[in-house]
Amino acid sequence: MPDVSYVLAALGVILVVTFALRAVPFAVIAPLRASAFVHYIGAHMPVGIMLILVVYTLRDVPIEPAAMVAAGVALAVTIGLHLWRSHALLSIVGGTAVYMVLQSWVSG
Repeated sequence: MPDVSYVLAALGVILVVTFALRAVPFAVIAPLRASAFVHYIGAHMPVGIMLILVVYTLRDVPIEPAAMVAAGVALAVTIGLHLWRSHALLSIVGGTAVYMVLQSWVSG
């Protein structure tokens, strides 16, 4: 049977670690909200992520006219949706849907 002081010490360590893990983010976030770097990253990160998705998607497009047309139309739709609504999720989902439909239409 474990010693009662050992169990209490273990519970105390668990309590301190759990409290610290829950309290530290709130202590760190407050100074970051005023940071110019965080505002810069918040403004430019969505564009960077979209660029990475475009490069990742277009790198495997075969050099065939049909595949290139499907990718080009989907890219144009994605850019058009983003310029029209400025909503990253709508642009990604809309462009992906157009690409999938065109790709299945061309190959099927």
